[in-house]
Amino acid sequence: MTDCLFCKILAGEVPSEKVYEDEHLFAFKDIYPKAPYHVLIIPKKHIATLNDLGDDDTELAGRMIQAAKHLAKEAGFADDGYRVVMNCGEGGGQIIFHMHLHLMGGRTFKA
Repeated sequence: MTDCLFCKILAGEVPSEKVYEDEHLFAFKDIYPKAPYHVLIIPKKHIATLNDLGDDDTELAGRMIQAAKHLAKEAGFADDGYRVVMNCGEGGGQIIFHMHLHLMGGRTFKA
């Protein structure tokens, strides 16, 4: 997608602070963090929203959750707890239409 900000980040056209990368995923620090540790985990495959996730993308979605777990442990707050959020569509608060998972930690969250 030529107009997708996250695709531009993946292509190296827009800078980001990478924290994780493998053949399927890329994770980087959120530029407007809502917690001391706030990263976005995105698939390298462009999928606009959770609603666009195909049956063949089930493993990819699982990889996103596994990456969140790994990063939380690596950052040292896995045992204390953390938050993962995926917004879907405008009404769900999604701003960038490239599916992404927010991983936040380093503070206590209220329900």
